[in-house]
Amino acid sequence: MVETTGGEPDDGTAEVLDRPLPDGVRRRVVQIVSDGFGGLTMSELPTQLRQYARFAPNRRAKFAGNAMASALETDPLFRQRIAEKLREAQPELVGALDSGAPSPAADPLDVAAAAYVVRPAGWVKLVTAAGEEALRADAERAGEESRAELDRLRAELAEARGQTRDETERLRAELEAARKEAESLQRKLRGALSDVKRGEAALRKLQAETDGAKAESQTRVSAAESETRRLKARLSEAEAALEATRKAAREGRSVEDMRMRLLLDTVLEAAQGLRRELALPPVSVRPAETVEAVEPGRMTPKDIAARALSENDPAILDQLLALPQAHLVVDGYNVTKTGYPQMPLEKQRLRLLGQLSQLAAQTGAEVTCVFDGAELLAPVLLAPPRGVRVLFSKPGITADELIRQLVRAEPPGRPVIVVSTDREVADGIAKAGARPVASVVLLKRFSRG
Repeated sequence: MVETTGGEPDDGTAEVLDRPLPDGVRRRVVQIVSDGFGGLTMSELPTQLRQYARFAPNRRAKFAGNAMASALETDPLFRQRIAEKLREAQPELVGALDSGAPSPAADPLDVAAAAYVVRPAGWVKLVTAAGEEALRADAERAGEESRAELDRLRAELAEARGQTRDETERLRAELEAARKEAESLQRKLRGALSDVKRGEAALRKLQAETDGAKAESQTRVSAAESETRRLKARLSEAEAALEATRKAAREGRSVEDMRMRLLLDTVLEAAQGLRRELALPPVSVRPAETVEAVEPGRMTPKDIAARALSENDPAILDQLLALPQAHLVVDGYNVTKTGYPQMPLEKQRLRLLGQLSQLAAQTGAEVTCVFDGAELLAPVLLAPPRGVRVLFSKPGITADELIRQLVRAEPPGRPVIVVSTDREVADGIAKAGARPVASVVLLKRFSRG
């Protein structure tokens, strides 16, 4: 609606827009202000817009759009300056507006936005008409999109119906096949039940045979026990006869000596037969072992270390591994990073484990190799070589702590040799009774072959 104030010329400045600017027109107005913004000095700009003076036009339109639209509406002087910049940029469009005959080929939104800024006579009608035209175009576009969507949905519905029919036929065929398979399975199930019944009958028969065999075995055991008692009685009689024979020998009766010898042979053969019959084990305890006394101490890893060998001599490792039931625990990465640190970790592990396998085969000692697994994202896929136990520490537990756990798990007195250059590890396992050996000693032992 256009209102004019009495006594003022009808140049468009008194006209008032009685509705909000259409969105399309407002976006074009903000773009016009943003384009003309850069041609104004800092003093020509409203106070609230000076902070956007150094922004690029597109960025200015994005972040200062509301502020520019508000300033254009409330500050007539600023609007006139923007209108002058628009006249310079688009003289044909502004000239057509001033003459009241905008080009029919021009975009209605551009015409309305320019009219809103320049404010020629009748600018409100131009803005309103542009808004209505934009709404009508949006409605037509929405209608076309709706019709296109409806056509697409109809096509999808027809396709879905066809797919449903095909799926129904397929399901019917599958159902028929499933029915036939179920009938076949039922026949097989009846056959399996018959087999189960036959198997149960055979099992009952086997159970009866087993019970008979058990009864016969018990009878044989009873007979063997009776025979054992009889042999024990004969042994007692033989012992009595032997005593009588000894007494007769003392009396010098040669005939009785012969009889005694014959009886003794009989008793010995009976005793040997009885021993085989009873499967008696040989005597494991000797009389000397029942006498209490102090036995000499056995050699320990510490005694081996006291010999006149250098701590870096690989021969000391051979002496330690020669002890009965020796257990070699190796700090894996400590050894590999001492001997061949330039290789990747995977190749370091493989090389060390291969050398340890050869050492285990040569010495017969139990070998355990420990690696630090705290930084592993997943378990290492590794086939441990023959004779070597490979362990990785869990997250939160270092390889050093795992080595100490292995040493504490061993019984007191067993020779345990730990290969590590780590001073803290060496001190800890030495207190637990194990023998520390430097990594360089093991590497020298490998190089010796």
